[in-house]
Formats: sequence, C-alpha cells, structure tokens
Amino acid sequence: MVPLQDLLRNALLGSLRMAIFEELSPELQTVSLPVGHVFNEPGEEVDQVIFPQSGMVSLLAVMLDGSAIETATVGREGVIGGMAGLGPHVTHIRSIVQTPLIASRVGAVPFRTLVLANSELRDLVVRHNEVLLAQVQVNAACNAIHSLEARLSRWILQTRDRIDENEIPLTHELLSEMLGVRRSSVSEIANKLQSAKLISYTRGKIHIDDREALERTACECYQTIKRNASEILKR
Repeated sequence: MVPLQDLLRNALLGSLRMAIFEELSPELQTVSLPVGHVFNEPGEEVDQVIFPQSGMVSLLAVMLDGSAIETATVGREGVIGGMAGLGPHVTHIRSIVQTPLIASRVGAVPFRTLVLANSELRDLVVRHNEVLLAQVQVNAACNAIHSLEARLSRWILQTRDRIDENEIPLTHELLSEMLGVRRSSVSEIANKLQSAKLISYTRGKIHIDDREALERTACECYQTIKRNASEILKR
C-alpha cells in the first residue's frame, strides 16, 4: 500500500473524503518514471490512471507529419487518464513525462469500478476534465497573442510549481518543442532573461534567480490557469 503522506501530495486525492480515499488507496501503486516516458499515443485506449505526486506530464497534439505541440500540462494538482473512469476511453493526444515523475498509478478498470459506484469521485473526474479544457483554451489564445518571452516565463513557472525546486531540468530543445518555436528563438529569450538576472542556466538545467521578476515577465495566463483550476475544483 502507498504511504498516506505520498498519496496526499496529489491535490485530487487529498480532496477526497476519507471513506472514498480508503476505497481507492489499496488499488494505487507508486511509480517513478523518467523524462520521455510515454503513457499514451493518439488512438490508444487508456489502460492506466496516473495521479502525479511530483513532476510534470505534457499533453501534446500530434500532427500527421509527426510534429507535436503542447496543449496542456498536468502535475500534482491533477490526473492523467481520468476520463477512463467514466468508460473505455481512447485518447487523442500524447501524454509524455517532461520532468522526472513520481506518481500513484491505478489500472483503468478498477478505477472505473470505483468511479461508477461513487458520485463524488465521478464528479471530481468530470471537473478535472473541465480544468484541462480551460487550460487548452487559454494556451491556444496565449500562443496566438503573447510574446515568446512571456510564454517562456510562464512555462518555467508552471514547471517550478510542479516540482517545488528552483532548479528545473529543462533543455532549450525541449522548450522549443513544447512552445512550438525554433530552438534558436528559445536560446535568445533565455539569454535575455539570464542577462536580466531572472534566471541562470547550465546545460539541461534552468535556475530561477528572481521569481517575482519572472512572474512580472510572464503573461497573465500563468495566473489565469491557476485561478481557473482552483475555482473549478472547489465547486
């Protein structure tokens, strides 16, 4: 059985009433997964449900030519594959680990049994799906309207919130893929943020030196996504 303190690192699990939590917890298994681990590809049926405790997963829209762009991210505030609790679910996105992940995992079938028998758990799944939809909508507007500097700052902050450390394992190549821009553009903006002493970086790692200044540089979407999630999940 997964230790209670580990389970409660995930906000959704921590929000459950104890009676429901005790039904679900024996089915959960703790896993540690590396960067690049893929949970699902488009067209695959979801066979496991993941509750992150630390780390981040990106949800990517994949084009016919194989290129992909991030549409949303999930950390310890959420769940990956939660809609499988409502019935067999074929995903249309790629779910991939972007920072080292520690998570609680449950098979889709036992999770579905619990969800269909419990209205509170079912409601939580539906509301979290609404959170993801709201994030996708904000990201779409952000990509079209806001500067790369503001978007990059937001992405760094969102990642930091998921791992609770100011040193983040992020390469310029990864950032360029997630933001849908050239690597040289990311390097240019990262150099600008480093010159302003907001961040510093070495190969494969970015360190936040001035969080308050970085938040001022980030677009409004950083706070909007956090606020939307809080409001939806507290209903």
